Amino acid sequence: MTRVPRTNEEIERLKVHLAELQSEHRALDEMIARMSEAVYVDQLQLRRLKKRKLQLKDLITRLRSELIPDLDA
Repeated sequence: MTRVPRTNEEIERLKVHLAELQSEHRALDEMIARMSEAVYVDQLQLRRLKKRKLQLKDLITRLRSELIPDLDA
């Protein structure tokens, strides 16, 4: 079960962290695109970048869900 942040400080910390991760994700996306266009591509490096990008995507999704408040049904 995901713990929902309780204080404004926790929420702000999560938002800052989320923004940093999104920035890194965009940078990796651009780097992967540039590498893919190159004549010589280091396949191992490209695979590592793609793996990191997927890890960031999962983390971003998890943080976003933590920022959504629980609604009592």
